[in-house]
Amino acid sequence: MPPYFAKAESFGLFDGTLATVIHFFKFQRIKRLHRPLGEFLLDFDIAGIDALIPVPLSVRGLRERGFNQSLLLAKHLSERTKTPLIMDGLLKKTETVPQIGLSRNERRANLKGAFRADRKFPGKRLLLVDDVMTTCSTANACSKELLLAGAAEVVVLTLARANYY
Repeated sequence: MPPYFAKAESFGLFDGTLATVIHFFKFQRIKRLHRPLGEFLLDFDIAGIDALIPVPLSVRGLRERGFNQSLLLAKHLSERTKTPLIMDGLLKKTETVPQIGLSRNERRANLKGAFRADRKFPGKRLLLVDDVMTTCSTANACSKELLLAGAAEVVVLTLARANYY
């Protein structure tokens, strides 16, 4: 099945120093890393994008981590490019088990029905921002909902992509 998003770009592979820094950012809760990490996203041409959408966390996930890393990255990108940021356009409506360690099929099943667009995006070109893309399951589930809400196109931008293939 082809993806729902038009294309996906990543700054680098989720390996070595980049993986270590992302780990510190997310799991050691070093929030100030969002600025230098967000600078990497400025390497990409986002001309023609109408708005940025961060991949949302569930209420429990946000409570446990204390911040949404994707939102912080998207906020930095929005501030630097003057591209509108829509923080509440996509919601994670169900709690899911962590994706780490799940197979491609398990990840897809885990996210089925987990996201919901909370507004309409008629004809908009949206940039979905996340920290890491592994199997594309999260990006695909989010993109599907954004397209159902009327988006003309969804492009995915992440800091890193797992060398999964």
